[in-house]
Amino acid sequence: MALALVDEIGRDAFSMRKLGAELGVDPMAVYRYFDDQEALFDGIAEAIFAELDVDTLPWDGPWRDLVEQYSVRLRDALLAHPHAVAIFATRPLRSPAAIATGVRTVELMTGAGFAAGDALRILRCLREFTVGHALGLAVLRLGGRRRSRKPAPDAPEYNLLARGADEADDGDHFAPGLAAMLDGFADPAGRSGDARAPRPPRT
Repeated sequence: MALALVDEIGRDAFSMRKLGAELGVDPMAVYRYFDDQEALFDGIAEAIFAELDVDTLPWDGPWRDLVEQYSVRLRDALLAHPHAVAIFATRPLRSPAAIATGVRTVELMTGAGFAAGDALRILRCLREFTVGHALGLAVLRLGGRRRSRKPAPDAPEYNLLARGADEADDGDHFAPGLAAMLDGFADPAGRSGDARAPRPPRT
């Protein structure tokens, strides 16, 4: 119900009082289940995570297929709730299901030759890319596009950047961006040491 209310009225307009009214209970009754609004927002993030249905991911396949499908499902789940993307983006997932998913993913990647630390760095990169992408699209869907001032094609200031914006859809850069990241992470042998260490310059 809390996620549905955020979907309807937005994060900024949400309150425990409004949630209580929606449920037909005294607002203080909500505090029997959540210590405060931040705890309730943690629950909203977990509800979005549950929509990924992680048990049906391709756990028996290559690690790349798994993390690619996870990223796509995460993006789709977030874009189904544009008002809640910022809620998801600003809190860690600590539920047993989320932790178990992380452990299982790292196990699959270490089995493919990655060091555990490198696997976690890769997963963090993919999560930040996916959530950031969804956040950008959510802003557009919630009114950001109306505030844009892109020049008309016949205007003197119409340049290559404006033409590129006309030729590209708002969300069509997710798939090539994700593929490029996965291609860059594809070789665990090249990451057997410290992935944070800079590579020496080419001579």
